[in-house]
Amino acid sequence: MAKPDPNGIYSFQDWLSWEGSWEWINGRAHDLSPAPASLHQFVVGELHFSLRTFFRNDACMVFTTPFDVFLSESGQFDSPDHVVQPDLSVVCSKEQISRQGCSGAPSLIIEVLSPSTALKDFNEKFNLYQKYGVGEYWIVDPGNRTVHVYTLEEGSYQSRQLFTGQDLIQSVLYPGLNISLPSLFRLNDES
Repeated sequence: MAKPDPNGIYSFQDWLSWEGSWEWINGRAHDLSPAPASLHQFVVGELHFSLRTFFRNDACMVFTTPFDVFLSESGQFDSPDHVVQPDLSVVCSKEQISRQGCSGAPSLIIEVLSPSTALKDFNEKFNLYQKYGVGEYWIVDPGNRTVHVYTLEEGSYQSRQLFTGQDLIQSVLYPGLNISLPSLFRLNDES
């Protein structure tokens, strides 16, 4: 199948046959094209640099999209329940990493909103990442110049922090991981 119908319900085997870059969430196909806007890519680049500098790809490794994350309730990653491509994933268990991507929930996921992905990132992916145990989930909103940080506690995202203005984004799971909010959005300041 070259291109799925976004309103159809599909299996993992269907996902394997699709051409292009697709996520598969709750049986539905989510097209990842066209390429994101320049501000989106700038923000992803700034975040990647900060995360890479902090983690040094030592105990935890940092991946950018396209990088498949396979989520499975049964732990059978050759036939997962969902496949997502977060903008940034921090994986702290080398056993999770394979040639195909990441088997199971990364420790930290960051999604940078685009107009076409905002609803999915705040709803479907939020619920999915919470359900499968992503320890910390950041939603970066370039349009509003904000960052939402959700931290998993007792199986749900209890801790919610909103960073705005001149704030320093601070991770709860990784003390010392601090990123200047103004630096993320400076591309707009220089335009």
